[in-house]
Amino acid sequence: MLKGAALFAIIALVLAVLGFGGIAGFAWDIAQILFWIAVAIAVLLGVLGLTIYKKVT
Repeated sequence: MLKGAALFAIIALVLAVLGFGGIAGFAWDIAQILFWIAVAIAVLLGVLGLTIYKKVT
């Protein structure tokens, strides 16, 4: 997920430099969505790891 977010952020930066503002904005929006999905998954796995894993062992 974070690789995809970084890729879309770089694409957005390149497109913005080249003058393609609309497409750059769209790529930046996709990068933000992928980043926040990755953060949510990391938090969820962290909480599950701290709660369920301790109960199992």
